Amino acid sequence: MLNKDNASIGFIGAGVMGRSMAGHLLKAGFKLTVYTRTKEKARYLLDTGASWADSPKDLALKANVIISIVGYPDDVEAIYLGEDGIINSGKKGTYLIDMTTSTPTLAQKISASAEKRGMHAIDAPVSGGDIGAKEARLSIMAGGKEEDFEAVKTLFDIMGSNIVYQGPAGSGQHTKMCNQIAIASNMIGVTEAMVYAKKSGLNPDKVLQTISSGAAASWSLSNLAPRMIKGDFEPGFYIKHFLKDMAIALEEAKELGMETPGLSLAKSLYEQLAEAGEEQSGTQALYKYWESDRV
Repeated sequence: MLNKDNASIGFIGAGVMGRSMAGHLLKAGFKLTVYTRTKEKARYLLDTGASWADSPKDLALKANVIISIVGYPDDVEAIYLGEDGIINSGKKGTYLIDMTTSTPTLAQKISASAEKRGMHAIDAPVSGGDIGAKEARLSIMAGGKEEDFEAVKTLFDIMGSNIVYQGPAGSGQHTKMCNQIAIASNMIGVTEAMVYAKKSGLNPDKVLQTISSGAAASWSLSNLAPRMIKGDFEPGFYIKHFLKDMAIALEEAKELGMETPGLSLAKSLYEQLAEAGEEQSGTQALYKYWESDRV
């Protein structure tokens, strides 16, 4: 089992969620080296005790545990499987934990390549947004060998509160697809409810107080509807990244011979928002769809 005495952690990604996640590991006393494409994004971590790596290769030489949470599957593939990537550059016995929402197929490919090099790969995407990351209450869904999961679970416990081993390589990513499919349709319902409350002359805050503890309750209703009401559309999770996730889920569902009408509708609405310049906004900006001339 890994602990602060035997684990030297390399962390790739210091975005909305990654910065908080890495910060929790630092506060827990772990030695931390960070790499991001834009060094300034890691400034908080560097100022609070982290070391800097100039590249994924440099980071792989300094760490025996590498955690990544980046933007897109292409980024993940380059970081791990590139010529100067982590698997070609890292040490035997290193634990590789990708927490990006990526594809199950890529997770399986990374796992197979890592195993050939004597490394341990785990796909462990997360859910909970910026709030969950800041408060260390993330849901973490893990795929890989169960013994590898048990070895790194101490790290997951520092970053999250709902940690579940899902099965072999790719299972974490498949579980994240279930999560995103559920969120996609739910976000339509949450947004429509808040717009309806406003248009019918009700006090949206009072409506939210009532319905958020009943049968309509959901994480999105409790955490994102208040932001809609306040007109706060800053990203806890970017629309551009949600579109990426929905595209992956649609492709995976197609491979399974499954129709996903709710997911398809949600993706089409978010695509219209992205085309209108909202791709850098948080997913709660779906509220703006009803304020536009599209409806």
